[in-house]
Amino acid sequence: MRTLRIIGRHLLIILITALVGGLLGATLVRLAPGFGIQESDLNAQLSTEARRALHQDDAGERNVISYYGHYLGSLIHGDLGYSRSMERPVSELFRDRLPETVESVAIGVAGGWLLGLALAIPASWKRAPVYSAGATLISGVVLCIPSAVLALIFLVVGSPGKLAIALVVFPKVFRFSRNLLVKTYTMPHVLTARARGLSSARIFGWHVLPNIAAPMLALAGVTVSIAFAAAIPVEVVCDSPGLGQLAWKAALSRDVPLLVNLTLVIAIVTVAANSFSELLSPAATRDVI
Repeated sequence: MRTLRIIGRHLLIILITALVGGLLGATLVRLAPGFGIQESDLNAQLSTEARRALHQDDAGERNVISYYGHYLGSLIHGDLGYSRSMERPVSELFRDRLPETVESVAIGVAGGWLLGLALAIPASWKRAPVYSAGATLISGVVLCIPSAVLALIFLVVGSPGKLAIALVVFPKVFRFSRNLLVKTYTMPHVLTARARGLSSARIFGWHVLPNIAAPMLALAGVTVSIAFAAAIPVEVVCDSPGLGQLAWKAALSRDVPLLVNLTLVIAIVTVAANSFSELLSPAATRDVI
């Protein structure tokens, strides 16, 4: 019963965050410079009546409250709206571009975890100061580079831009897991196992891994939201046909229906990933105990 209440509370938080995020997204678009100005205004071949007719089509988007209420009503029936800049329904655009972003996020999360753990485990296992300092320096340098710059570097050298997302995730995984492992290796039962002469692999598998499982699961959800956020500038720089590139084009053309839906998706993914981590952490802790 308590678990159901916790799940219900998280679902309510996700719903409220998504609704507020969509409303803020629709509001901020209206505050952007140039909102309400159409390319047709610069087209000398169009008559005044034609320009007026095009502006009347946008009149329904000017009042944010009435627009958002109409949008939510359509959303309940599965209608995400129509993108004027892309001249296609938003649902079709999402269906075409979502697989590309999901693949980028999956590669980024997997690569970031592999690289982070590959450096963190030896750093805490061998306790070699030089190695630990070198790994920390690499992590710190990568952490300071913006994701768009990482994507540009991969683009210049001809490597897949999706790997840049892995470098965005890697420093978080390395620093968190390294500190956690160092702390766990100093716990009394681990020191006792070492004193009894158990092998390093057995100490890690039987005494260290169960203790770090819960916080590592919590980190897994956080890295998904980090990778999803990094996918937006990476796809823009690398011209990958995903949601990130779509968000960039929608922002340039001030496509309100598209931007509101993208804001909802980003808010839901971020809050759901964090809620997923909070829900899994207590269960993993109970299993360890």
